[in-house]
Amino acid sequence: MTNLLHPFLERWRLCAVVVAVAMLATAHAFERFGGYAPCMLCLRQREVYWAILALGLAFMILVRMPGGPRWRAATCWVLALGFAASCGVAVYHAGAEWKFWPGPQTCSGVGTFSIEDMRAMLNGATYKPPSCEDAAWRLAGLSMAGWNALISLGLAGVSVLAAIREHGKR
Repeated sequence: MTNLLHPFLERWRLCAVVVAVAMLATAHAFERFGGYAPCMLCLRQREVYWAILALGLAFMILVRMPGGPRWRAATCWVLALGFAASCGVAVYHAGAEWKFWPGPQTCSGVGTFSIEDMRAMLNGATYKPPSCEDAAWRLAGLSMAGWNALISLGLAGVSVLAAIREHGKR
């Protein structure tokens, strides 16, 4: 298994950037082409991926600077924390969808954003985003938040492997 992961572990910061871009692109594609309006927790999950993207890019530069290689393992640990945070937000969201616990009070809207909503907002009404407690889409029984939790957990694990590998190279 390590041989299969070797090319990814070797360039983990780049892989983390590519994965963050892919996850963000997927979320935006569901919104744009599928018509799935994001709830507040969906947007929080995206924020974590934006942070991972920015950190990954910064870390790619850092490790190439003079003295930068000594930070290679640390950057992988930080990326592991980022993916773990993504997993945490996604688990919280999926748990709210499954009614294991209540979602945040600020996320109890209903419906999707429409032209009528836009007209109402122009006339002074406030927009209510979709509820965090209602999964808009499921595949194999898991919502987008559930899939994000599994993917983020796996990516956190690969980040840990990359960090251990970088530490062993010293």
